[in-house]
Amino acid sequence: MDKDNIYQDYGDFIFKYLLTLTNNLDLAEELTQETFYQAIKSINNFYDNGTAKFSTWLCAIAKNVWLQELNRKDKNLQLKESLQGESIAFYDLEDDYIKNEDKVMFFKKAHQLNEDKREILYLRLLGDLSFKEIGSVLEKSENWARVTFYRAKLELRKDE
Repeated sequence: MDKDNIYQDYGDFIFKYLLTLTNNLDLAEELTQETFYQAIKSINNFYDNGTAKFSTWLCAIAKNVWLQELNRKDKNLQLKESLQGESIAFYDLEDDYIKNEDKVMFFKKAHQLNEDKREILYLRLLGDLSFKEIGSVLEKSENWARVTFYRAKLELRKDE
């Protein structure tokens, strides 16, 4: 078996095999490259053993590469999930301070708005009401609530 021609001889075959396993073109290409890298690294093991067909040996390597990829993705997902759970448990004083400072600045700016804009802002952001509900509460139209809210946002951003 000529090491230089292994990829030319078996590359398409291994790629198609991995494509059936992964159902992902990019991943199959990446794993094909890794398969041939691993095969070249351990080609002496094939010659020492010599009991299987070369294509079967390559398929075994490809399957192991694919299983390693699945295992790696599973571990990354588990790590991500565990870190998301832990991020809630950590208390970051600096982040808390910045959030509170932002809130204070927001309310200072909001307090400077006229009464209608301020009330719509509070109902929309703090009360989580729809524009239709805001219009009903203030005995105005839904469109009036939308336009007034938009103008309030513009006024708040004006000073930024």
